[in-house]
Amino acid sequence: MKKGEIREGIVEQVKFPNKGCVRLLPAEGESAEYVTVKNVIPGQKLSVRITKVRKGKGEGRVLELLEPSLDETEAPCPHFGSCGGCLYLSLPYDKQLSLKEAQVKELLEEALAGQEEPWVFEPARPNPRPYAYRNKMEFSFGDEVKDGPLSLGLHKRGGFYDIVTVSGCRIVDEDYRRILQAVLSYFREREISYFHRLSHEGYLRHLLVRKASITGELLVALVTTSQMEEQKEGKLLEGFADTLEALELEGKIAGILHIRNDSVADVVKSDETTVLRGQDFFYEELLGLRFRISVFSFFQTNSYGAQVLYQTARDYIGDLGKKDCVVYDLYSGTGTIAQLMAPAAGKVIGVEIVEEAVEAARENAKENGLSNCEFIAGDVLKVLDGIGEKPDFIILDPPRDGIHPKALQKIIRYGVERMIYISCKPTSLARDLEVLTANGYRVERACCVDMFSWSGNIETVCLLSRRNA
Repeated sequence: MKKGEIREGIVEQVKFPNKGCVRLLPAEGESAEYVTVKNVIPGQKLSVRITKVRKGKGEGRVLELLEPSLDETEAPCPHFGSCGGCLYLSLPYDKQLSLKEAQVKELLEEALAGQEEPWVFEPARPNPRPYAYRNKMEFSFGDEVKDGPLSLGLHKRGGFYDIVTVSGCRIVDEDYRRILQAVLSYFREREISYFHRLSHEGYLRHLLVRKASITGELLVALVTTSQMEEQKEGKLLEGFADTLEALELEGKIAGILHIRNDSVADVVKSDETTVLRGQDFFYEELLGLRFRISVFSFFQTNSYGAQVLYQTARDYIGDLGKKDCVVYDLYSGTGTIAQLMAPAAGKVIGVEIVEEAVEAARENAKENGLSNCEFIAGDVLKVLDGIGEKPDFIILDPPRDGIHPKALQKIIRYGVERMIYISCKPTSLARDLEVLTANGYRVERACCVDMFSWSGNIETVCLLSRRNA
């Protein structure tokens, strides 16, 4: 194969998270060649342009879907294929779950190839609500084509600038769709400009919507630049809030916020936050506990799936062995897992680098009447050296990149008998498991929990124990 060639091929396998292995159809007398193509489904026949060839390995991009996979059905979302949000929406749910489960199993089997002790990979836990499951969405303002009408939604697949208005999105409920349409219409009618990522000019940036799946409370935050005269902006924001409050929604709006962000980066962050109506937080409930969530609080984006995830972790942990045991919850976020473990432990110590999340964790523990939880703000790598109490059990729930190698060595040196590793990125988990199993630990059991239906992502829970413990 040569760079720039257009070839036909069959997708034989997809590796995590979205890397398709495409067998190019050989000419007569030629041997088969393979190329990596993103965002494809096993069994599809494709027309592919070769974009890179190095050391016999190729990469390509899809030009045309020639034949769908035999497993594919018509996607239930009108934006599928153009929107970059969902990858497997044209597969039946059980098929996409099996696909992701197989990807994780392959990664873990490779990582644990040197482990002599047997381990169990359990069937994946399905999302209890495959559609309308998300409790948080960050919509972007922009246009779908250059100089086109204002759009509000998600980035086009494979693009950075183009925005698809996802008014029919299926991974959120009707309240999100009504809010999106109303806000887009409001600003279109007034011809308000969006922030251009190249010129750094314009006003509208993002619309952040959070909804508690269990309580039904909503937070809506408009993110803009400061590029508008104060009096004009005040009138515009009043009308924006009035528009939202006039909507007929299944849930109830707890707060409407305005966030100023003059950062060049395309991220949702706050230089200044103003509450236009109501308050800047709402409450969500999980497994009998109540959690206060603000606009930037870390909280699992699928409340229904989170209950399955945390129940699985709690089942894996089982009996902690002694009432006065000390549990470390590292990368603790808003303290959800720590508080679920508190009734069975003497003390739970959570460590989280985001200070706002730590404050929320403290408030949540107080709200739930838990006095044996301590939350520390700081980097796990640095904080561990300053904690006096040594752990009897460790729970790990790191960000996508996994655990810093030096922090992992400190964790290993505690020598706890058992630990739980919860991961949202199987490749990072596999890397860290290789280190853990090379340093005296073994995996006993593992399983996937589908928190992100139709995307390429999935959560994994692993129970590890110390050899000869």
